Amino acid sequence: MKVLKNSYVVGLSIFLISSGVILTAWFYESLGYLPCELCYKERIVYYSVFVIIPLSCIFISKNNYKISAYLLYFLAILFIINSFLSIYHTGVELKYFTGPSDCSGALNNSSDFESFYNQLQTVKVVRCDQPNLWIFGLTLANWNIILSFILSIITLKSANTLRIGHTNSSP
Repeated sequence: MKVLKNSYVVGLSIFLISSGVILTAWFYESLGYLPCELCYKERIVYYSVFVIIPLSCIFISKNNYKISAYLLYFLAILFIINSFLSIYHTGVELKYFTGPSDCSGALNNSSDFESFYNQLQTVKVVRCDQPNLWIFGLTLANWNIILSFILSIITLKSANTLRIGHTNSSP
């Protein structure tokens, strides 16, 4: 029973942390700071939490601990991937890597001034290689590396505890 209670608490914690990340990002946007393409991609895992965690809790309530554990393993993999995406984003910010052409590459070559001007008017680019907010000396991509890594470990531990704890308590 303790394993189940802990699984719900961990799930709720991950859900609330992810909600906080998304709400903070939206607030940040309301202040006029627009996210780049990589920032949008880094949010995907937090949105996926809003589906995976409730599903996992539903499976726990139906005594299907194995599927719940697999959902948590999948979420942990998503957090690990997000950590690597944030490492890449940090590398783009530090000019170690070339970012996606949509947010840090050169504009398409235009043959005349009019087409170049039209291109500039239709495209609003938020550059991935120029962070617009630093908190305690770290960019948001840097913070996302840390948070995604921590959440991946918590999620993996919870999945293992759920799987092993249920297996050990079965007759």
